[in-house]
Amino acid sequence: MAISKLNFNSLNVTPSANSVIGFDSGADDLETGAGGGSMVFIKKLTASSSGTLSFVDGASSVVLDSTYKEYMFIFNNMHPATDNVDFMFNLSVDSGSNYNVTKTSAACRAHHNEADDGSPFIRYESTADLAQATGFQGLTREDLGNANDKSVSGFLHLFNPSSTTFVKHFMATTQSVHEADSSDENFVAGYGNTTSAVDAVQFKMSSGNIDSGKIKLYGIKDS
Repeated sequence: MAISKLNFNSLNVTPSANSVIGFDSGADDLETGAGGGSMVFIKKLTASSSGTLSFVDGASSVVLDSTYKEYMFIFNNMHPATDNVDFMFNLSVDSGSNYNVTKTSAACRAHHNEADDGSPFIRYESTADLAQATGFQGLTREDLGNANDKSVSGFLHLFNPSSTTFVKHFMATTQSVHEADSSDENFVAGYGNTTSAVDAVQFKMSSGNIDSGKIKLYGIKDS
């Protein structure tokens, strides 16, 4: 079977940002077309003995509106100042004046300790879920350690926060180091039970400051 080869000089390509390249209907041309969704960097916040980190639409170059239908927060090595705490978030519909959107959620965790002498488990965490509650949603359980080598990293997806028709779905996955030296992978999903536009998101520890760490916000561009 012969292998057909293309002559590079016979291809006519006009570059276009955020597009894919494919063959067109001609004999020797390529064309650009719509590609899949892409991540667009919006804002990075860096903690330094910070009580909270807040992303508010329209403030400090933050975009959290109808520009994107999905937003993604990536947190890297969030280190608590206080031992045995939970990394948490909440939503606002009034530009950060109040973080108290009613939420319903489900949570589960996979756990295994460093010494391999305990009982690893995967289980539903009934104390970490919310049922029509306005408090902050935990992302790690209240056992995140504050030793120098302990932190939490992960991501949170928030879907269509500007909608005035639907509730605001979210889901998160985090990997944290337990205060008793174990690995915890945490899964949380739920919805903010509001049809008002969510325009701010705040992160904090359940007690004490966020000693260090970075959170980056991205918009997910439609395909």
